[in-house]
Amino acid sequence: MALTKFERRIRIKNRIRKIVSGTEARPRLTVFRSNKEIYAQIVDDVSGKTISAASSRDKDISSAKVNKSEAATLVGKAIAEKALKAGVETISFDRGGYLYHGRVKSLAEGAREAGLKF
Repeated sequence: MALTKFERRIRIKNRIRKIVSGTEARPRLTVFRSNKEIYAQIVDDVSGKTISAASSRDKDISSAKVNKSEAATLVGKAIAEKALKAGVETISFDRGGYLYHGRVKSLAEGAREAGLKF
């Protein structure tokens, strides 16, 4: 029986998570993409803590009247600024089972523009 899109994404996500893990020195930037919004978190998997988070639902981003790809770029810049304030410069990128294309790629490029290294 064929997998649903959700089941396929979860399999890919689990395969990625076997390899990508966040440490204190190099935390993991994880992405969740819904139909309307996009969310990003920087996570230290060793201690199990979220260092910073940003989403397209934040007031400054949602008030900007932009399309979803441009909002993803703004989320990437916002998460990078918060990470730099927290003292994080290098990260591991976890695309969460999504293709590195479209909004996920826009978020990653926005984070790189704002100064994160990955």
